[in-house]
Amino acid sequence: MPLFGNQQNQATAVWEPKAADGRLAQTAGANPAGVFTSDLSVSEYVLLGEAGFEPLGFVVGSSIYHVGLQVGRWNQNTELQVLTQAMYNARELAMARMRAEADHLAADGIVGVNLRMQMYAWGQSCLEFVATGTAVRHLAGRGAHRAPDGRAFTSDLSAQDFFRLLAAGAVPVAFVLGTCVYHIAHQGVMQSLRQTGQNQEMLQFTQGVYEARELALARMQAEAAQAQSSGIVGVSVEVANHVWGEHATEFLATGTAVRRLAEEHRMPDTSPRPTFTLGLDQ
Repeated sequence: MPLFGNQQNQATAVWEPKAADGRLAQTAGANPAGVFTSDLSVSEYVLLGEAGFEPLGFVVGSSIYHVGLQVGRWNQNTELQVLTQAMYNARELAMARMRAEADHLAADGIVGVNLRMQMYAWGQSCLEFVATGTAVRHLAGRGAHRAPDGRAFTSDLSAQDFFRLLAAGAVPVAFVLGTCVYHIAHQGVMQSLRQTGQNQEMLQFTQGVYEARELALARMQAEAAQAQSSGIVGVSVEVANHVWGEHATEFLATGTAVRRLAEEHRMPDTSPRPTFTLGLDQ
């Protein structure tokens, strides 16, 4: 089972536009007199401070990628590995550039990571992969919350879930993903006619979807192991057809890999805890 990860040249992956250098130089992470920028809500900003972190700057990574063409056999379930590789590489480029911006700010981590795709009218055959988040730094400044590789952690957890994770004695390591672009076999005419009016499982479809989903989940799990984490929280699996037609489907598994903190770096028991208020309005 190919894992596809870490295929890009590092010099390409950390490339930053010059415009980003100018913007980052004026943020709080790079300039003590600068201002922070973030996509945090007011409540998230306050909660982040109570967890002992400060926002440094809004960080972005982008890659506009031409996804090639691969055709599967009409009546056979099979992974389209050329397309899987392309979807992996494009996302890794965006994530690596976002993380490079966080390194520029000497951040301990990136919270609220959002990874999305979009198209432009002038590039219908291309997809832009965009990774965004808020770079943060622990106020104690000891670097204990960074990922095992010494760089900023990445996490798609909300500020509320991030706080709860820290209160439980754990910290994010990396936003991990696994993907699989899979060709789901077509049904033959005779097969369709034989099942008309009958209740029965579509076994060929079930098998194809099962295998594709398992490939995506296994690759996400392998990324978490490679990041030296102890587990993954917030796992989700999304399914999309994108631009390839109805029988070529991408299964994307994502989550946040986490690890346990040493006892001396955990939040004290006296730290305030978030509360949930349920309104009575209908």
